[in-house]
Amino acid sequence: MSKIYILHENDEWLPPFRSALESAGLDFEEWHLDEGVLSFDSQPPEGIFYSRMSASAHTRGHTHAPSYTQHVLNWLELNGRRVVNGSRALYLEVSKVAQYAALQAAGVRTPRTRIAVGKDAVLPAARAFAELPLILKPNRGGKGLGVQLFQDLESLAAYLESPEYEAPVDGTWLIQQYIRPAEPYITRAEFIGGRFHYAVRVDTSQGFELCPADACAVGDAFCPATPDQEEAPKFQITDDIDPALISTLEKVLADNGVEVAGIEFIRDIEGNIYTYDINTNTNYNNGAERSAKLAKTGPQKLAEFLGEELQRRAAQAIAAE
Repeated sequence: MSKIYILHENDEWLPPFRSALESAGLDFEEWHLDEGVLSFDSQPPEGIFYSRMSASAHTRGHTHAPSYTQHVLNWLELNGRRVVNGSRALYLEVSKVAQYAALQAAGVRTPRTRIAVGKDAVLPAARAFAELPLILKPNRGGKGLGVQLFQDLESLAAYLESPEYEAPVDGTWLIQQYIRPAEPYITRAEFIGGRFHYAVRVDTSQGFELCPADACAVGDAFCPATPDQEEAPKFQITDDIDPALISTLEKVLADNGVEVAGIEFIRDIEGNIYTYDINTNTNYNNGAERSAKLAKTGPQKLAEFLGEELQRRAAQAIAAE
């Protein structure tokens, strides 16, 4: 009997998905891909394979997990297995440069960006960027980790020579335009099966934590807004979303083989929308979903989608006999 296989490296993010799959009566198995051995000339089991590999794996001591997962995905795809969020999706997950290329190819506005590889390249790149304040962001980060706002080049230079400096795991920095928000929030649009599910408004007035999962904790993360706003729930599901943008983002996902994602964007003081992050291992906020009284939560909708794909795959196998 075929089943659903979940490829991941973080057990703390799995409970809501396990619960949804169990409630739906679906048989599943987890593959924790921190490290291991892959018999590349063997045949994978039958089933549906869903990759939840994260760009932030290295922050949990799983530096090689994305590479190992990429090998596994190549193996699965070589052997014709049904993969949700396959090798192209993982490529986008671990590279913001790749994300911006995919977004810009579809005409989606992204922040102005300059790329610097190696610490010594950062300051010259920032000088040539000629825009302050600026954002310094690792190409492969996750959860907003390592993202910093600098008001001047002196403070950037001091950071680069300080004990606090930590090189990105792939050596690549993004020097990026600071988007001054019209209001202290960003929007995260959730897609399941390549289709829009809902959007969540994320309050940034008390800090900028990109990951909505209850298990996430960033600590001193980048805050792009002032902290003088009224208290409100940090995550709120919203209907204030541009249908044309959602349609374009669905096309971006389809063109890049991404079926499950959270895409983040921000509106500046002039009303322009900038899209800056594609998360292919997206999580959902339990409190926001409860408050919105959704017919189906993110994990429930995802379990439904995976179950449908499992049935479709089984029907195709029977028809081929």
